[in-house]
Order: sequence, then C-alpha cells, then structure tokens
Amino acid sequence: MTDLVNYQLEDGVATITISNGKANALSHEVFEALGLAFDRAEEDKAVVILTGQPGILSGGYDLKEMQKGPKEASALVTVGSRFTRRLAAFPLPVIAACSGHAIAKGAFVLLSVDYRIGIEGDFKLGLNEVAIGMTMHHAGIEIARHRLSPAHFYRSVVNAEIFSPEGAVQAGFLDEVVAPDRLMKRANELAQQFRKLNMKAHEQTKRKAKAGYLELLDDCILKDAENLGLTG
Repeated sequence: MTDLVNYQLEDGVATITISNGKANALSHEVFEALGLAFDRAEEDKAVVILTGQPGILSGGYDLKEMQKGPKEASALVTVGSRFTRRLAAFPLPVIAACSGHAIAKGAFVLLSVDYRIGIEGDFKLGLNEVAIGMTMHHAGIEIARHRLSPAHFYRSVVNAEIFSPEGAVQAGFLDEVVAPDRLMKRANELAQQFRKLNMKAHEQTKRKAKAGYLELLDDCILKDAENLGLTG
C-alpha cells in the first residue's frame, strides 16, 4: 500500500506489515496507512495478521513528532488511541505476530487484538511511559487494565516494568511464544483456524463482550483530548 505499511492478501488472510525505520515508529503517516489497510481488510472480509520488521513490532510513537511540543504529542496520542480502539472492535479476527520488541504504543497494540504470538529471544515488551517521564493517559490505563493480569497491570502501568517474551505471556501481553522461524507459519495456522468461525457471530460476540470496555474507552479518549486541549 505504501512504503510504511504493506498489505498482502492470500487465502482469505490479510498480512499487514509495519516498516518505518529502526524503531518501527508509529507516526501520523503510519496510522493513516494502517487505517487504509484495515479498511481494505474489512472490504476483503479477511482475517488479519499484523506484524512488523524482523526484531521489532514497534518501539512506540514517532519521537520526532512527540518532541515537537505538548499539542503535537497529544494529537498523535489521540490518533493512536483511536486506532487501538478500532483494533479492539474490529469485526474480523486480528492476530499480532510480534516479530521482536514491543514497547509503549507497540505493546498497546498487543493489548488490543484478538491473539498475540511472540518469538523467543532477547526482546523487551511492555509499557515504559512512567520510566521516561510520561504520565499515563486515561485510555492507556484502561487498555492495560482490560487485558493484563491484576498484579501485572500495576507493575506495568505504575512501575513501568518491562518483560521478556516469556514474562509477557504471564503478564498478558502475549498468548504464546514460538521460535523466530515459526512466527509467520504459526500466525497463518491460527488465521486459517479463525477463518472457520462464523464471522457474524464473532463480530457480534466481540462487541457484546467488550461493550462496557469500548464505552469506557470512548469516554477516556474524549477525556484525554479535553485534558490535553484538543477539543473546541
């Protein structure tokens, strides 16, 4: 689709790959391209595999944009929150094939999809916001609370603890870990399993199961925007 986000459709599975520099940073341009890719997956009625470059899913928001000033940083965070909200309610199954590190917004992506596969190795996953001087936004807190175990929620959000892939399974960032050379094979195996689901039932059950969470997330995104001066 673009140099930043690639879309490949095969056997009813859309593989969406983020490719934006060493950190696979999430910028306005990347989020725009991701939005178009997910639009296309929805049109294709495809199960989605979301992945990154070898060694990294994403290191989080684009620091160049975040360092421009509070207003610019807040605008990017709002766009990112809306994207993860879309992931949480996407009408078709979404699998994250985590190809290495997943930090900050990269980890929030893991917390927002239906199934997460990581790989063995010296990789770091987690929420480092407090460690780098950022007060966690309301949406981020609720995204983490929704998916992490209670003990790991506090350790992740308040203490900014970072986990190995195996530790990330225990915390709730990942569902399983495989050898690096098996990542995409395993993701495609799961995608074919998910294709056997009744997609109408999947969508309706997902929305019903997450109804309260999605309503809370909408309120948090609005609250964050108001607090950060992004609403009129």
